[in-house]
Amino acid sequence: MSNTDQAIQAQTLYQDALLRKANVVGVAVGYKEAKGAVSGDVALVVLVEQKKPLAALSAEDVVPPEVDGMKTDVYEVGYLRALHNINPRQGFRPIIPNGVSIGHFMVTAGTLGTIVHDRVTGDRLLLSNNHVFANSNDAEIGDPILQPAAMDGGNVDEHTVARLERYVRLRYIGDPVGDNEPPVMPPLPPDGEPSDPRQPGPSPSPVPRDGCDVVSVVAGFANVIAALLGSDKRVTVQSRSAMAASASSVAQPTPVPLTRAAASTVVPENTVDCALARPLDPEMFSDELLGIGVVNETTVPMLGMRVRKYGRTTRYTEGNITLLNATVNVAYSTLAGTRTARFVGQVITEAMSQGGDSGALVVDAEENKAVGLLFAGSNLATIFTPIDLVLNALNIRL
Repeated sequence: MSNTDQAIQAQTLYQDALLRKANVVGVAVGYKEAKGAVSGDVALVVLVEQKKPLAALSAEDVVPPEVDGMKTDVYEVGYLRALHNINPRQGFRPIIPNGVSIGHFMVTAGTLGTIVHDRVTGDRLLLSNNHVFANSNDAEIGDPILQPAAMDGGNVDEHTVARLERYVRLRYIGDPVGDNEPPVMPPLPPDGEPSDPRQPGPSPSPVPRDGCDVVSVVAGFANVIAALLGSDKRVTVQSRSAMAASASSVAQPTPVPLTRAAASTVVPENTVDCALARPLDPEMFSDELLGIGVVNETTVPMLGMRVRKYGRTTRYTEGNITLLNATVNVAYSTLAGTRTARFVGQVITEAMSQGGDSGALVVDAEENKAVGLLFAGSNLATIFTPIDLVLNALNIRL
């Protein structure tokens, strides 16, 4: 068994107990930091929104140095949100490429990830996030999808280019726990034939909700190690040595050992934030991803892999994968108020995105193969879902 497999096994056994500690917002697998630099040792990484001196924590909330013989590490993260609602981007006509502004008519703005194909019918469809196309579950099948998105000047009368086709429903903490639900699909008409997506959907107001943030995501992600950054990215991290010095004069609490029995909380889990839209005219959409080209193969994300994306706000950016198999709690702003959803099996990179980049396709920088669908981030890190999880959940292919 590899060190990564051992770390994932330890994560499976203890992540619920770790997530119940104060200030802990996520658990993942990555490389351990030693003296300000990333080592080659795989560790069980505990994600916190803000690091605190040990003296400020109770014994129950201190992360033990190891569990089941697997070393742990603590990464600090900042405030993360679903990536939309920043700078306006233009509309594209007559041909719309991937990587540009798009969104449900009640959503501020997100990114068109790529053109995909239904595995059954072969139809060309548009891929992005649930919170970009389906308004965090608060949409109806057939709702208008705008390009550019509402925040970028799009309106229902002039800029409707597609309609919501289907999506995977987000499951929030407090919802019933059970098997993953199938995608929300268009209803069948009385004759049993699929409805024509070109027919008018509901009659929405052309004006989006005033000041709508749609989805605010507060999640714990990996601290982006400055030594790994290939550019002057947006990272400010307090070093371990500085924190140790600040707490050295105060008696430290002894960590309370974790037990497997403590990991018993049952919480609904999400693996994807994804949705499809059916274009009114499939010929309007190009297969090309701006700045990257045509992407028609997939590959598996790996620690240290260099990846890139093109998104509505930050356009072309690159970063390294820092964490795999991340479990994080994410807060969504919905019509019913703020709801929290737990995601599992996610991938975290260095900071390479900002608001408005949600839905962007993440691509391997060397082989130009798709590795994931971006859905959240902060000034410290970016998070995406492995692309094969998305394709399987929606029954599509590139």
